[in-house]
Amino acid sequence: MNNKSIVPEAREGLNRFKMEAANEVGVTLKQGYNGDLTARQAGSIGGQMVKKMIQAYEQNNLK
Repeated sequence: MNNKSIVPEAREGLNRFKMEAANEVGVTLKQGYNGDLTARQAGSIGGQMVKKMIQAYEQNNLK
C-alpha cells in the first residue's frame, strides 16, 4: 500500500480530521512522524475517525 492520495488536495483536510479526532480522545499528535504512539493510542484515533464518518453518513442519508 502506498501513501499517494487519489485527491492530493484532500491530504490537509484528512490531517486536520486526524488531529481533531486525536484531540477528542486525549492523544497528543505532533506534525509529521508519530511513531512513538502506542497501538492503543493509534487505534483510538482511528476508531474515533470511523465513528465520526459513520455519524456524518447517517446524518446525510437519513434525512
